[in-house]
Amino acid sequence: MTCIIAHSTIIIKLSKNKSLFVGRKVELNRLDSIYKTPTPSLVVIKGRRRIGKSRLIHWFASKQNPHAFWHFSGLAPHGTMDAQSQRDNFAYQLAGHLNLPRVTFTDWSDAVVYLGQHLKPNDIVLFDEISWMGDKDPSFIPKLKAWWDTQTQSIMAFFCGSVSVWIEDNILNSTAFFGRVNLVITLESLSIADAYRLLTAYGFQGSDYDAYKLLSIVGGVPWYLEQIVPGQSADAFIKHLCFEKDGILVTEFDRIFHDLFNGKSSVYKKILHCLSDGMKSLAAIRTALEYPHSGTLSLIMNHLIVAGFVEKQQLWSFKTHKPLKQSLYRIADPYMRFYLKVICLHRHKIDAHAFRDSAISSLPGFDAHIGLQLEQLLLQNRDRLLDAIGISPADTVACGPFRQVQTKTRSGCQIDFLVQTKTNTLFICEFKFKRREIATDSIEQMTYKLNALDAPKGVAKVPVLFHISGVSDALAVAGYFYRIIDITDFLNANPHSAQMRKKF
Repeated sequence: MTCIIAHSTIIIKLSKNKSLFVGRKVELNRLDSIYKTPTPSLVVIKGRRRIGKSRLIHWFASKQNPHAFWHFSGLAPHGTMDAQSQRDNFAYQLAGHLNLPRVTFTDWSDAVVYLGQHLKPNDIVLFDEISWMGDKDPSFIPKLKAWWDTQTQSIMAFFCGSVSVWIEDNILNSTAFFGRVNLVITLESLSIADAYRLLTAYGFQGSDYDAYKLLSIVGGVPWYLEQIVPGQSADAFIKHLCFEKDGILVTEFDRIFHDLFNGKSSVYKKILHCLSDGMKSLAAIRTALEYPHSGTLSLIMNHLIVAGFVEKQQLWSFKTHKPLKQSLYRIADPYMRFYLKVICLHRHKIDAHAFRDSAISSLPGFDAHIGLQLEQLLLQNRDRLLDAIGISPADTVACGPFRQVQTKTRSGCQIDFLVQTKTNTLFICEFKFKRREIATDSIEQMTYKLNALDAPKGVAKVPVLFHISGVSDALAVAGYFYRIIDITDFLNANPHSAQMRKKF
């Protein structure tokens, strides 16, 4: 079984008859190789809601065998949902594929066997939101496994879903499908370059600054980006999504947690609210929530990690290069953080249409919020950060946001992005997201962090500045920073083309 963690693929609809597919060449090549094998193939694709899982499979199928693609999707959970409802929905979709009257199935074995009778070699079958299909029926997985074990034709089946924990527990870590999965793909957010390409393909014409403002809120989630209206300004787009009563991102948070965690969503939401102010240890989360000492909280945190909403930052020893026992948790999804820090706090005003005639920039601290959002976005693109600094991942001991807690013997400090290399060098990186030029006062700010950071003797500390707004001549000639990196270059796969775009 091969596992791939990848940025999402998207189809950009340019017209009724033409589409442009962006990214995911490696994944498509792997799928192509598996598809050409003369045996049945099983692929698992998981990832965050709205990330483009189904779209990737549809694109692949359209290029391989568009007339033999079977798509079945589970029903989103609701109060009256039961196993028979899912089987009836499957039967309804199957009847549509076959152009035949619907058959009623009272057992999943009958349903998948009936499907198998109509499959031909090289057919592609997608079980979309598979967790919803099987969540109410404990026999679903055993019966699906029994059916799959009978396959002799060279069909290709996809198990796909947003409830990654369910997929991990019931398929990937289950004895039922042990040794039967040919490929696992975990879809992540689009890279900054691909997200920007999607934005512009849908008609976004704003400046680099405005592009980053958008991306810092919605991240690289394709479905969110696709909502832009051609010619619409960044502020208008943000207002439409986030500050109108029925805005997509106003209601999205509750919808996600209802669909993914159903009746257990309350504790998951509380944890994210707890993390909205910054990184915390498991002990700090437990104390804040007054949660009992048991293994349950660790399990819940893992669920949020697998879902793509939280990241576990393992601390490490600068001296030994080995992980420490302590780790910190942070919100990894830009939209989640923006909802909790901004949308949620103004929800009552949004519901009362308070922002209908006002500019979002008038919100207290809005620009500061956007700056913090940028950090989340850049941390989703660590490979690009390392490349810009000039560090190979193979030479990296560890990297990530870093927080040093203040004690009696040392000062506290917060570092946006810290990288340690195998040559005992610490790159201390600062992210600046401002409309005005970065001045020499940034040297003083960085110097404080360099002095505060408790590192052993022999470890070099190297300052790096990431910015979007340009730097003053005085800062440029000071020679203080090892590198001063303009992140507008990240908006294009070819950095040399960045100079051709508008910055503001």
